[in-house]
Amino acid sequence: MIQLIGTDGTQYYSWMLSPGKYLLGRSSECDFVVPDKTVSRKHVEIEFGADQTTFHLTDLESHNGTFVNGKKLTGRIQINPGDHLLFGQVQFKLTSGSTGSSESTGLPRAILPENIAEHSVFLSMNEALKPLPSRVSDLPELLPTLFDMAKTLVLPEPQEEMLTRALGLVAKVIPSERLAVLFTSEDRNEIYAAATLLPNGRDLGTFTLSRTIVREILTNKSAILIGDPTSDPRFASQQSVIMSAMKSAMAVPMMDQDRVLGILYVDTTNPVHRYSDEYLRLLATFGNIIAARLMNYQLLAARQEKQLIEAELHRAASIQKNLLIKTPPELAGFDVHAFQRQSRLVGGDLYDVATLPDGRLIFLVADVSGKGLGAALLMSNILASFRITYSAPKFSLEKAVKAISTQLHRYSAPEDFATLFAGTIAPDSGTVSFVNAGHNPPLVVRADGTIEYLEPSGTMIGAFDFSTWKEETVQLAPGEFIFIFSDGVTEAMRGDEPYTDARMEQMVLANRAETPSVIARRLTEDIEAYVGDGPRSDDITMMLVKRI
Repeated sequence: MIQLIGTDGTQYYSWMLSPGKYLLGRSSECDFVVPDKTVSRKHVEIEFGADQTTFHLTDLESHNGTFVNGKKLTGRIQINPGDHLLFGQVQFKLTSGSTGSSESTGLPRAILPENIAEHSVFLSMNEALKPLPSRVSDLPELLPTLFDMAKTLVLPEPQEEMLTRALGLVAKVIPSERLAVLFTSEDRNEIYAAATLLPNGRDLGTFTLSRTIVREILTNKSAILIGDPTSDPRFASQQSVIMSAMKSAMAVPMMDQDRVLGILYVDTTNPVHRYSDEYLRLLATFGNIIAARLMNYQLLAARQEKQLIEAELHRAASIQKNLLIKTPPELAGFDVHAFQRQSRLVGGDLYDVATLPDGRLIFLVADVSGKGLGAALLMSNILASFRITYSAPKFSLEKAVKAISTQLHRYSAPEDFATLFAGTIAPDSGTVSFVNAGHNPPLVVRADGTIEYLEPSGTMIGAFDFSTWKEETVQLAPGEFIFIFSDGVTEAMRGDEPYTDARMEQMVLANRAETPSVIARRLTEDIEAYVGDGPRSDDITMMLVKRI
């Protein structure tokens, strides 16, 4: 059994192979579709021989390259199970046999002796929260105490005060020498007291709960009654059962659905107050009310944190918006227009237009990997780095791209990279010099309605430390223009269907006689009409450079 398995960091792929040929790429026409921006539409061909032992891999002139065990592939090569394959920035492995993984389910399930029922009671929370027996529910102090406990759901007080007050109410109904609300650390290896109460005012001392009890509560979500710890085979030899004088104890999980928020614990040293399963049910009822209030605190904290994050994002969005130019500088004989619409408050697309010291106009569009605030930080870094290079007396596209890519690779994480298209135009010239670093091929729209594509002349910036780029040229006649775009244009989604390159090219051609701003506006309107009320999955950025 042969499998091709891989991941782009957010999605996992696993395909079974049988003898034959397979196309892998971003296009829906491929046998194996990998919708990652660094993968070409038709990236590679995989051939599994009829003898079921030989495999060949062919790079289909992919934009960002194919690598086998770290070496760049050109043409066709034989591969073997175990080989590591890199298509753009998506990692794959050819493997024989199935791959499986065993995931830890958290703490191990408690192994309990068969003779525990004599001294201890373990109840599931569903069982523990069933209606109380009449001899318990008829207690004269129970109903007022439950009313007072219910008030904790609405009283505006700090969490610690609420927990202490709740323990006092529990002590009114359940005879106890010590009460505590315990929380667990994130890794669930440690517990700590969030609130404690000793009705007789004695010092609590060191409060350490048995790991067996904690494990049973967290793993099986059981309510636990220890009738006689010195006689129970699981606890008799443990020094961690609070204190040797303890005669009876109860602990119940405080839960939000299947998640344990904490533990409500009570114990007694008075042999007269030996607990029963009815007291355990009553403690579970109190624990359930306290859990509801704890959820209110968590929701309030989450809402406040969300408001803070939203305020920071709005501030970041304002800063990012101000980084982009409002009006491109003019160049005689050319009309340049840039447009951007972000799918979130901040995004990873960028563009820039500036006049170099020698009078040339530089323009660029880039698409940073990822989304959100991280992509926005990377975007601002790349944009600032480019603007520093503009002041060089003899600006070179190749040198600028190389320098910025090297810095990005050196000081960023492996998954931080960007596709880039950058060009320059000399005054009174129709010649455009450009570098395409793994970006979607811009369209050159000729006066007669034909389209040419400015294919990548190198890989994405920041991806590798050995990349090189070739500066190329294209000639524009009056009325002709270059249309540069990010993949948010062609991959705008209506349900599962993308907008597509074909529809974009049709719109651009239909409006080629218009000004760049009109072309961009009509294309944007068509995208909006296509997507409708659906979510915007990616930033939309476009730039038009037209000779007039």
